Amino acid sequence: MTNEKTQKTTPSKLTIPDWAIQDRPREKYLSSGFPSLSDAELIAILLRSGTKSESAVDVARNLLSMCGNSLNNLSEMQLNKLLKINGIGKVKAITLLVAFELGKRCRAAVVEQKKKIVISSDLVELMQTKNACLSNEEFWVVFVNQGSFLLGLENFGKGGLTSTSVDIRLILLKALELKATGLFLCHNHPSGDIEPSKYDLLLTKQLKEAALLMSIQLLDHVVICKENYYSFLENGIL
Repeated sequence: MTNEKTQKTTPSKLTIPDWAIQDRPREKYLSSGFPSLSDAELIAILLRSGTKSESAVDVARNLLSMCGNSLNNLSEMQLNKLLKINGIGKVKAITLLVAFELGKRCRAAVVEQKKKIVISSDLVELMQTKNACLSNEEFWVVFVNQGSFLLGLENFGKGGLTSTSVDIRLILLKALELKATGLFLCHNHPSGDIEPSKYDLLLTKQLKEAALLMSIQLLDHVVICKENYYSFLENGIL
């Protein structure tokens, strides 16, 4: 009589093809389109697989729950924080970050294609995806011609949590190269406080006066935060 040895198998990760057909987000998209999918199901398609005990949708739901069920909060998560979540490895984390980055660039590209910056909200829409969610300050300048058509935009300063150093001469040099007649200034406040600092006020005054000597108009300076902004023009400072 022979003894049969029972082999123990290690359960593999639960992948999307293992789910019931009605629960597969890819199939739901093919049959009903994106509106039929929840945020968690969309994220699950990016994740592709879950853990030994949870599906990709379960992992996605846990991820969203940790972010207050906010896609905006999720889009701001750093790589090291994503890697701490059960079921999220380096490849999945990078996939999520890439997806959100593409979304941000797409939104910015739509604004840039308009080729025209007329009011403060145009500037905010253009720049909010670039620096509103950063943990450090960045100072950008948008250059326009007489008709307010976009000639270019450039980063002129990266700083710490509370300030950044800006060289006015470099800004004016670039304006002359582009033959710009107008400038929009924009920088972020990582603290969330949209009120301009004393340095912000001084820099704006100095740049406005220097630009006028070259017949270049400073059109606005906007301080951007995640959900709000402060316009020097709208507040009567310019």
